[in-house]
Amino acid sequence: MHPEYKLLIFDWDGTLANSIGRIVEAMHAASDRAGFARCDDFAVKGIIGLGLPEAIRSLYPEISDPELLVFRQYYADHYIALEAEPSPLFDGVVDTLEALRGDGYRLAVATGKARRGLDRVLKSHGWNDYFDITRAADETASKPHPLMLEQILAHCGMQPEQALMVGDSSFDLQMARNAGMGSVAVSYGAQTIAALQAFEPRLAIDHFPELHAWLSQRAN
Repeated sequence: MHPEYKLLIFDWDGTLANSIGRIVEAMHAASDRAGFARCDDFAVKGIIGLGLPEAIRSLYPEISDPELLVFRQYYADHYIALEAEPSPLFDGVVDTLEALRGDGYRLAVATGKARRGLDRVLKSHGWNDYFDITRAADETASKPHPLMLEQILAHCGMQPEQALMVGDSSFDLQMARNAGMGSVAVSYGAQTIAALQAFEPRLAIDHFPELHAWLSQRAN
């Protein structure tokens, strides 16, 4: 185990699961049904990581509260239909997480998904009890507020400097910074590595298994 880090916290969409395309498609479909002009793919990818209400408001600042409820339901309906076959995990995720657990790391998830959606995908992978703790956006503050990381740290009895946040969006890395925690950026998710480098991650990776290799190298 790395002498400094004991807790690894992962974003879900775009970091562990290859679900970005479905999120973009569901947002476009909800826009169409709700009568709003579609935002382009780049704009939609730019809000992935936020809680769903915050994401919709970011894309459509003029939306009213009643319209937001309808839009949110349209999105959920379409996304759940797409997820009848759950989004696949990225290559190397399962083996890498197993190796990290074997090395003694504690593992957690901090996601912009709602609890219901997170529980559904965890169950589909047989991971109901896999992580030490998971936090979803609708049961805490949305990223980039540090509350969900603070709750994970408290549950695990860890200090911020003992943990790393691994994510694919600026919201992930800003949340880590707000919590006083180091971060790892992944290049294959919602946002470009150039955008993520602004948050000075400890590591930037193109493939998930690189995380384990880096931690193992530093442990020696």
